[in-house]
Amino acid sequence: MYLDSEKKQEIFAKYGKSNTDTGSAESQIALFSYRISHLTEHLKSNHKDYSTARSLRMMVGKRRRLLDYLKAKDIERYRSIIKELGLRK
Repeated sequence: MYLDSEKKQEIFAKYGKSNTDTGSAESQIALFSYRISHLTEHLKSNHKDYSTARSLRMMVGKRRRLLDYLKAKDIERYRSIIKELGLRK
C-alpha cells in the first residue's frame, strides 16, 4: 500500500506538533496533499478511472476547506504550510 502507518507517522511528525498529532490542520493538509499527489499520478496512467477521479476532487475540496479554515483562524500558520508544501507559485 502506498500509505502505511509509518508514512503517516512521518508526515505527522514533520508537519504536526508530534508524530501522534493527527488533528491539527497542518498535519491533515499535508496528508491530503500526499494523497492528492499519489492519486494524480495514478490518474495520469488510468484516465478512465472515474471513481478515483471523483475521490480526488472530493479530497481537493476537503483540503481547500481546511486551508480556508486555517486562513481565517491564523494567517501565519496558513502562510507557513503553503510555503512548506509548495502549494502556490
